[in-house]
Amino acid sequence: MDNFTVGTTDGILIRCNTSGRHSFIFTLIPVVYGCNFVIGIVGNSMVVAVIYCYLKLKTVANIFVLNLAVSDLTFLITLPMWATFTATGYHWPFGSFLCKASAGLVIFNLYTSVFFLTSLSIDRYLAIVHPVRSRQRRTVVYARITCVLIWAFAFLLSLPTALTRDVFQIQPTNNTVCAILDRKELNHTLVAIGLMKSVLGFLGSRSRADEVLWMLAAVVLAFFLCWVPHQVFYFMDVLALLKVIENCRTLDVIDTAMPFTICIAYFNSCMNPILYGFVGRNFRRSLRCGCCDAARPARPAAPTRASAPR
Repeated sequence: MDNFTVGTTDGILIRCNTSGRHSFIFTLIPVVYGCNFVIGIVGNSMVVAVIYCYLKLKTVANIFVLNLAVSDLTFLITLPMWATFTATGYHWPFGSFLCKASAGLVIFNLYTSVFFLTSLSIDRYLAIVHPVRSRQRRTVVYARITCVLIWAFAFLLSLPTALTRDVFQIQPTNNTVCAILDRKELNHTLVAIGLMKSVLGFLGSRSRADEVLWMLAAVVLAFFLCWVPHQVFYFMDVLALLKVIENCRTLDVIDTAMPFTICIAYFNSCMNPILYGFVGRNFRRSLRCGCCDAARPARPAAPTRASAPR
């Protein structure tokens, strides 16, 4: 999601109008978006199918992981639009509504990912440190209520992003861009701090053999590593908005690096299914069962007494 900031609704004049507009970006980034889309859709769809059909929604961890996969799927459907946006030289042809919805879904996915990972961390902490006392609260009903609250809260937090996005004309290129008016509400530094607290919260647990804990550690570490580069350049972009950085060469470095850090951040939605396969033994076993069931030819039904020839 490439960011442009404008101040009026008519033709917008950009002072450093060549900043970040290199031909290799318009070729490479859409290809990466396309790969992320295919891998993410296939992987997360498999996660949903395996959990729903084989692992079932009988544990708190499975409910949170399923919702995390659904959250990634809702975000991944926007990637073809962002790929088109970049491939056409930052031209948005999809109108105002999809501009708002796509930008909102990106932030929505970020918040839901953080909240579901935090919930998984708390669940593991309670299961390991307070296994007896937490048994009454670590139930499927409580997990489902938590998921509903997370979806609702993340939706409310992503609304400012969707509402402040719109389509604008950029001069002198005459491009129609999906731009944002005010990005004060998009400071995700606190989100990164909250994620670090979540990581510290479960790394201090006492169990070394908890499979869900190891899977969670891998997923959260991947989330952190994927989003950190984007947060660093996003912070530099905020400094540019505040006029702390005004040099066009520095702005060009920021605007050139930003699409690549976004690609790394978006790749996180593809990594979770891969990590489940490497770390989760139950997930691998269920996935093999699903593949075997799909490959096994259907057996003809045994003839009943009524249908048997006489």
